Amino acid sequence: MPVLDSEFMKKLDQLELLSRKVFTGRLKGERRSKKRGVSIEFADYRDYAPGDDLRFLDWNIYGRLDRLFLKLFMEEEDLYVYLLIDASKSMEYGNPSKLEYAKKVAAALGYITLTNMERVSIGAFSDTVKDYFRPARGKGQMWKMFDFLENIQSDGTTGLSESCRRFALRNRTKGMVILLSDFLDPAGYEEGLRLFAGMKYDLYVIQILSEDEVNPPYTGDMKLVDAETGLEAEITMSGPLMKVYQNRVRNFCDGLKNFCSKRDIAYLYTTTATPFDQLVLSYLKQGGLLK
Repeated sequence: MPVLDSEFMKKLDQLELLSRKVFTGRLKGERRSKKRGVSIEFADYRDYAPGDDLRFLDWNIYGRLDRLFLKLFMEEEDLYVYLLIDASKSMEYGNPSKLEYAKKVAAALGYITLTNMERVSIGAFSDTVKDYFRPARGKGQMWKMFDFLENIQSDGTTGLSESCRRFALRNRTKGMVILLSDFLDPAGYEEGLRLFAGMKYDLYVIQILSEDEVNPPYTGDMKLVDAETGLEAEITMSGPLMKVYQNRVRNFCDGLKNFCSKRDIAYLYTTTATPFDQLVLSYLKQGGLLK
């Protein structure tokens, strides 16, 4: 079965991704830049400077004002969209699992990117980037992308910082990075996010948790097993302990949100209880990622 159904894709056809930054593409694309380049649509003038291309001098203005002006034109550019998906063992948790939810979000965003003739690339990571979908453009690449996403399996421990570093080294062209993860990395998320922010990518963070992680439906004596390390802990879940746990989850999410806010990183929080179509068609639009 495809990752997205046909009716939902029809709704996605009306959307496009919004980048908060302008990037110069290697090829002429569909997106108009705020910069000036060589195209057929006139934009402005500026004074001639030695070394400028003489073909773009406006000789009519020179004849009237006896001054040299260079004609400037709107530049078109490709937008590169990079989707980085956490496929560590912790993402296997929940029903639906956090990984399945993340794959559907990535499928929707990738489909929108291809529909609008932008370039999309996808990486799946745990302790490092395990699987990679090379940059693709055009709706004809849709099924290859869906196949790639469907074949992503959860495995290994989370290594967010190393994965971000390797992904950035492989994708030198600046663009939008959309990172989907639960961010439950014992080593922290700070280094990896600082890397992308420092390299001037337009970074969007989508934190995905299971509703059972936020509000566990468990009480009494139980044994907890870490999905990634296998470490075990026996606890008795009482009312006071539940409040302590929920406060720590809330503080963790608030800490990630504040970290992102201070570094001009867009942040969106969701749980798998949020209907998928509502997240894409409503929340991502409200968050400024789509229009």
